[in-house]
Amino acid sequence: MNKLNIHIFAHSWISDWNHGNAHFLRGLAQALIDQGHKVQCYEPLGSWSLTNLVHEEGQRAAQAIDQFRRVYSELNVQFYNTDVSFETFVSKRLRDADLVLVHEWNEPQVVNSILGLKDQLRFLALFHDTHHRAYTNPREILRLRLDLFDGVLAFGEAIRKIYTDGFGIERAWTFHEAADVERFRPLPSDKDLQLVWVGNWGDDERTRELNEFLIGPAARLVASGGRVAVHGVRYPSEGLQLLKAAGVEFRGYLANLEAPRVYASSELSVHVPRRQYANGLSGVPTIRVFETLACGIPLICSPWEDAEKLFRPGEDYVCVPDGEGVFAESQHLLRDRAAREQLAANGLERIRQRHTCRHRAEQLMEIVEELQG
Repeated sequence: MNKLNIHIFAHSWISDWNHGNAHFLRGLAQALIDQGHKVQCYEPLGSWSLTNLVHEEGQRAAQAIDQFRRVYSELNVQFYNTDVSFETFVSKRLRDADLVLVHEWNEPQVVNSILGLKDQLRFLALFHDTHHRAYTNPREILRLRLDLFDGVLAFGEAIRKIYTDGFGIERAWTFHEAADVERFRPLPSDKDLQLVWVGNWGDDERTRELNEFLIGPAARLVASGGRVAVHGVRYPSEGLQLLKAAGVEFRGYLANLEAPRVYASSELSVHVPRRQYANGLSGVPTIRVFETLACGIPLICSPWEDAEKLFRPGEDYVCVPDGEGVFAESQHLLRDRAAREQLAANGLERIRQRHTCRHRAEQLMEIVEELQG
């Protein structure tokens, strides 16, 4: 197909602080550029994520921003004000647009201003949803003029059905996240950890689950001579106390682009999805699954049903029913190097065959062709 002028509006490209979608958004934009499309990225001045990164992380913030600009040097990021000047700004910027992608973490006035230009400037507009708000807080999503979009990209089939069956949207596609395998890949490293977890506390959306599937098994691993580390932000004082009592090393903020190095330093990782993705939205894997497997590390998961058959449970990762299962499977894999290596190899193979940002960029172009046709 012809090369497109693509404009993508996201909460932040520069910052990944409490912004797990940064991995896929960056990777997708880069994959589209690699295919020859012209891509322009936008984020608001003073975004919540970037503001908190700078205020909370000091020197690490500067290093993370420099690393992003160096690694994704082809991503052209433009900042805008969300005041009354936005309409003038966006009307000039979108004059040559063929496709506008609007991520769900944008202010309603920004989204609706973009949609107000669609007929005049004759571009396709797609809404990109990578969150559980459509399920847990539909009023927030319904503040947007969804009917003016040409369609919705939903990061799981359960989310897609909410748009079609619940919101009455005619066109919606399941558009899973994926791994940027050019940057998230196995790295050589000495293993100085037995278990690592990368993730944020989660606003009480998985407090009980973290206690059972992470902190409890981690305490037993540490008691038996192992080392366990946790990376993330927005941990409450009680959470930090629990980690300390368990002997777990809390290392705070980790720039997303540093994750491959951290995964490479550990024998195993664990995935504890937020409650919504284990219950009503089962089948929607978060980015942590994709990036962990892409980095070639064995993954143990708390209960999560892969309803869409994206991976092969028991082959690409191990799912366990409770905290005792996490500890038992950890002990088994730590003793059996061949089993660890096979599990990691299977997961990596699955990612590279089906779940890279290149695959999603190709899918997006198929969707555009469908709309144009």
